[in-house]
Amino acid sequence: MDIFSFAPIAAALQFVYTLVSGLATVLTPLAGPAAAALAIIVLTLVVRALLVPVSISQVKAEWHRRRIAPKLKALQDKYKAKPQVLQEKTMALYKAENVSPFAGFLPTLLQAPVVSLVYALFLHPTIAGAPNTLLTAQLGPATLGSSLFTAGWPGVLVFVGLLAAMSVVAWFSRRTALRLALPGTDATALLPRILSWLPFLSVVFAAFVPLAAALYLATTTAWTLAERAILRRRYWGDRGISGVPATAR
Repeated sequence: MDIFSFAPIAAALQFVYTLVSGLATVLTPLAGPAAAALAIIVLTLVVRALLVPVSISQVKAEWHRRRIAPKLKALQDKYKAKPQVLQEKTMALYKAENVSPFAGFLPTLLQAPVVSLVYALFLHPTIAGAPNTLLTAQLGPATLGSSLFTAGWPGVLVFVGLLAAMSVVAWFSRRTALRLALPGTDATALLPRILSWLPFLSVVFAAFVPLAAALYLATTTAWTLAERAILRRRYWGDRGISGVPATAR
């Protein structure tokens, strides 16, 4: 069963199709054949702009996690031989300080439905019973419905350029994550280094999805990198948090 045949999801898919098609029509005088690709980018920017308040709350929560880091480190040192007690004390500390250890995942979760709809939009030959004209929209020699493995030559060059740009963003994101990693015990010190590779998962994912979805991913990851740098400087300021280099604020 196709989940997108379920009435509410089908309606959401049709809405996104109408939105992207309308944006493409408006942008055609500016972008010509690449209007649909530009519409995807504009859609991404609108979604991320709407999520700015969420991002601000995340950056503030991140600052508070850094603030309580010394207390957390003390608990890890004191109860490292008692993992159950350590877990209880850790959660109690987060609750007492009104800090969420999971705030960083919220923008990703909120964007997931949009990414799914953009992905589905370029997989369905028909939308609401009508031909999906966006499938043949192009960005240079590649169609928005093609993937790295179906784009052919020279369309594959568009993917190579896009994936290369995403890799650069992922590299900077990883470098920032390592620079801001909080100190931990011997058992937890390796975790930040492992998690720092997560930005590269977007690069891998972009190689397998339609070009339209890859454009969404490329735009949102670049936005995240720039947004976090700006918000950290704005909301962390000169609060003198231990372990935060001045260049990371």
